[in-house]
Amino acid sequence: MISVSSVLLSFIFPQILIFLVLLLAVNFGIHYWNKMNVYQYGSSIPQLLRLNQAAKKIITFQSLKDLDPGIGEAIDSIDSLGMQMSLFKLEVKLQSEIGQAVEYLVELVKALFLIEPLVLYNVLNELDLKRAQMQQVYQFVGEIDAAMSIQFLREYLPYFCFPSITPDKKQITAMEVCHPLIFQSVPNSINLEEKSALLTGSNMSGKTTFIRTMGINAITAQTINTCFANSFTMPVLKIHTAIRISDDLLNDKSYYFEEVLAIKYLLEESGSGFGNLFLLDELFKGTNTVERIASGKAVLSYLNKGNNITFVATHDLELAEFLKDGYSVFHFTEVVMDGEIVFDYRIKPGNLRNTNAIRILELNGYPTEVVEEAARLAREIYGLKINL
Repeated sequence: MISVSSVLLSFIFPQILIFLVLLLAVNFGIHYWNKMNVYQYGSSIPQLLRLNQAAKKIITFQSLKDLDPGIGEAIDSIDSLGMQMSLFKLEVKLQSEIGQAVEYLVELVKALFLIEPLVLYNVLNELDLKRAQMQQVYQFVGEIDAAMSIQFLREYLPYFCFPSITPDKKQITAMEVCHPLIFQSVPNSINLEEKSALLTGSNMSGKTTFIRTMGINAITAQTINTCFANSFTMPVLKIHTAIRISDDLLNDKSYYFEEVLAIKYLLEESGSGFGNLFLLDELFKGTNTVERIASGKAVLSYLNKGNNITFVATHDLELAEFLKDGYSVFHFTEVVMDGEIVFDYRIKPGNLRNTNAIRILELNGYPTEVVEEAARLAREIYGLKINL
C-alpha cells in the first residue's frame, strides 16, 4: 500500500521519488530474501495447475466423472486459485522466453510492490486449507493414468490373465507363464501345492530367468491384477530375493559375508507371520562344497515352513535328495547337437541326470589333456559319492 501510494503521489510531489528509492531498496531486500521460497514452489505450483487442468478435461467424460462424484467440487476449489498460481507459471515462462531487459523491468515492478511474497504466502495459505481437495484430484488423475497404462500394456501382450488369489493356501500354479521383458520368451508351467521348488541345471539353461519370471508375475498379480500367463494362482505373498549378491570392498565385507547377511534377513522374515515368496540363486556359493550343501539344506528347510514358498536354483544336485520331502525338484538342461549347445529353456520334472559342463569345455577348444583329466576326475568323484 505504501508503494502504490508513493508512486501515485510522486506524480504530484516529485520529492517523494527520493523516499520511493529508499523504499525500493528495502523492498528489493524482502523480494530477494523470498526468492528461495519462490524457487522452492516455482515448479510444483505450475504442475498443480496442469494436474487440475487435466482433471477438468477428464471429467468431460461422464463415465469417468462418475468414478468420483465429488471430484468436480474439488477441481473448482483448486481452480479458484488459478489466477494467483499463474504468476509462478509466468515466472518460468519469462525466464525462458524473453530478454534480460524485459526481465529486469518485470523484476523491478515485482520488487517495488512485493508481488511475489504477497501472492506466494496467500497461495500457500489457501492451498493448506485445500489439502483434501488436492489429494482427491491427485488420486483421481493418478488412478486413471495407472489404469490407462495397464490397459495399454495388456493390449500389447500376446496374452495375459487375471490372477486368482487363494487365501491362506500354500500353492502357486502358473500355466504358460513368461518373462515380460524377454523378446519371444519361452513359456513354462509349474504347479506347487504344499511344497517349494528346487531347480537344477547348467548355466544359461534358464533357471534364474524362470525364478525371476515367477517373482515378476507374483508382484504384478498383487499390484496391477495382470499376469503374463494363461493362468496364475497364488496366495497373498511378500516377495524377497537373494539373487544378485556382491561383495562390499569399501566396508570390508566379502561375498560370503554379504550372502550370510542377506540370508539372515530372509530367515527373520520367514517367521513374520505373513506368507512369503523367497527367490534364491546359488545359495552360499562363496564357500566350500560340503558346508555349502549342509548350510543350504538347513536354510531351505527353515524357509519352507508354514505358508512360505521358496524357489531356489542350484548346481548342487545332492540337495534334491536332502529336500525331497519339502521341495518339488525340476531341472533345465541343454542338448549338444552337431557340435553346438542348444537350450530349449523348458522346465522339466525331476533332478538333472545328464551334465554337459565338461563336454562344453571340449566344444570351446580346451586342450585335450584338460578335458580328459576333468572327465576322469569327475567319474572318480561321482563314484566316491555313490560309495559313501
